[in-house]
Amino acid sequence: MGETATVLSDRFQALLPQRLDMLRRATGLPVVFGGAVTPGRELLLSSFFGTHGRSLHGLRVGTGRGLGGTAIAMGTAVRVNDYASTRAITHEFDQMVVVDERLTSVFAYPVTVRGTVHGVLYGAVRGQTTVGDRAIRMAGAIAQGFAGDLDMPSLHTQAALRELAEVTRLIGDPALRERLRRVHQDLGGDPPVTVPSGLTPRELDTLRLAAVGSSNREIAAELGLSTETVKAYLRGAMRKLGVHNRTAAVHAARSTGAL
Repeated sequence: MGETATVLSDRFQALLPQRLDMLRRATGLPVVFGGAVTPGRELLLSSFFGTHGRSLHGLRVGTGRGLGGTAIAMGTAVRVNDYASTRAITHEFDQMVVVDERLTSVFAYPVTVRGTVHGVLYGAVRGQTTVGDRAIRMAGAIAQGFAGDLDMPSLHTQAALRELAEVTRLIGDPALRERLRRVHQDLGGDPPVTVPSGLTPRELDTLRLAAVGSSNREIAAELGLSTETVKAYLRGAMRKLGVHNRTAAVHAARSTGAL
């Protein structure tokens, strides 16, 4: 159990900067940060965008403490409109959050894999504005995708499963090949994936980013494309999926298992 927790914590830390950048782009929030839950069940803040200083860097947050610890304890997103005055959380981190960073409205969204929280994504603003519902929805979509990535088998296991699948395809005996196929699936291997409706990898990339609320301009920046090329990919995906807008294309792609 401890080894698995360590592997997931390390994987979370490695993926976190990219997911936070996606969160920042999708929501437009000026401050995003986060961290993994350590094997000792402390939240360790490690990655930041938009913070003024380093007072939050390396901060350890216990379960039930502050905003992030409350999100871990509850297993759900927690938002406060005025961090300094809310009675919903403990306030031992006010010096860093309120005084040093001058954050006002803040949310903490837990990343949960099979019922266990493995990390937390934060978003925040300064001044009189508040974090809106759209930002929370975007954070939820990103947290869900993050959890899916964390729940994948280890790279070593994936390599072994690919090797088993290749061996299975080379077996001439149909009965033995079917037995090996069942073993492959029982061990967590997926059947050969055929991209539905002939969607290209770039069309899938644009749909994945559209699914978390990214605009055409944001998708273009993320993929290194022009906005016109992004529009062309989205039109191609919509045509192949038989729908007429990007939202419907995302739903159709999810329903067929492409996303």
